[in-house]
Amino acid sequence: MSAAAVPAAEGLRPLADRMRPRSLDEVVGQAHLLAPGKPLRQAVESGRPHSLILWGPPGTGKTTLARLIALRTNAQFIALSAVMAGVKDIRAAVEAARAARASSGRPTLLFLDEVHRFNKTQQDTFLPYLEDGTLTFVGATTENPSFEVVSALLSRARVYVLKPLGEADIASLLRTALTDRERGLGKEGLEAEPEAIGLIAKAADGDARRALNMLELAGGLAEASGMQARTIAMSLAQEVASGGRRRFDKGGEQFYDQISALHKAVRGTDPDAALYWLCRMLDGGCDPLYIARRAVRMAVEDIGLADPRAFPLTLDAWDAYDRLGSPEGELAIATAVVYLACAPKSNAVYVAMGEAQADVERFGTLDVPMRLRNAPTGLMKDLGYGKGYRYAHDEPGAFAAGERYLPEEMPDRRYYRPVPRGLEIKIGEALARLRNKHS
Repeated sequence: MSAAAVPAAEGLRPLADRMRPRSLDEVVGQAHLLAPGKPLRQAVESGRPHSLILWGPPGTGKTTLARLIALRTNAQFIALSAVMAGVKDIRAAVEAARAARASSGRPTLLFLDEVHRFNKTQQDTFLPYLEDGTLTFVGATTENPSFEVVSALLSRARVYVLKPLGEADIASLLRTALTDRERGLGKEGLEAEPEAIGLIAKAADGDARRALNMLELAGGLAEASGMQARTIAMSLAQEVASGGRRRFDKGGEQFYDQISALHKAVRGTDPDAALYWLCRMLDGGCDPLYIARRAVRMAVEDIGLADPRAFPLTLDAWDAYDRLGSPEGELAIATAVVYLACAPKSNAVYVAMGEAQADVERFGTLDVPMRLRNAPTGLMKDLGYGKGYRYAHDEPGAFAAGERYLPEEMPDRRYYRPVPRGLEIKIGEALARLRNKHS
């Protein structure tokens, strides 16, 4: 279609929509799925696509791929959004699919954007129509399908993981949009400084839609400037790219991946990586108080009694942010995170508690030995409560050698095993001396 033949409404569509790839060869990125011989490309080119889930961050081409699959297989394309659609819309799509099959034998591809927003009942609605071939289902999600898509639907659809686009791929896409006279900005005579293209590609953070939206905005600003040579300069690119945040979906996959990386960097005694992930999360808009709470967890789970100062330090950092806010409070959290990363590590209490909890479940409700029971009344004393109890402070070294404090029916246990690091070295030595007296 020539530029002159483009409908008037075409110019009203956003650049990102106009620049959607028209074939698999025009798709930028996703070579791990779409290069010759790769699984998704083979499925599409075979003309017999299967139901699938496209999982990836925004702007990686999920909707575009669904459209291209329908186009390549000559299937009727029905698009729904789980944000607005319901069971009634699914039934209408099924009726349309049956009508298309009856009239022309044409298959139907139903694309459900943000499938993770459908509840279990809504997702289950698709199952019979996938089974009998009425629909080929393509779901798109930014969330981990393992958690957000019901197992019955997952078993009938293959999951393909889409990756964020690299800066080079996005820069190539932007240059194409600038020169494309049919769908892009080429007919408007716009140019862009290479540095400006690079900045927009970087600020897009792997999101093609975001990049094209910024380019279109920068083009509009360049055109509005009235300059004869309409060029997207570096200053314009900085203006449209300012305020952008890196990928971070509060409560979603990015969220849990990054907090996991922060926790593991602390556990692995890498203060530099811990600071990096902390700053990534703050940059992405994570609530600093959430990080402060997680730091408390790290202190008790991974540092424990190897350095008992870690626990109150994290509480102090939490309190400091609560009192000071940003940015002073964020520095307090960063101080705590670095301290945790550098501190000696012990998960001895964490492991010990897990083993004790397992024994509680295993042995059930065992009676407290009579000598360990309190006897606040005369009747209870007469019944033997507290009889034979040895008061530790009256014993040599405040230790009642040979005394046993577990239920009578339970075997001896050693849940807490101090590690040979930090203060737990001395704790372990002290316990060993006392246990030698016990024996």
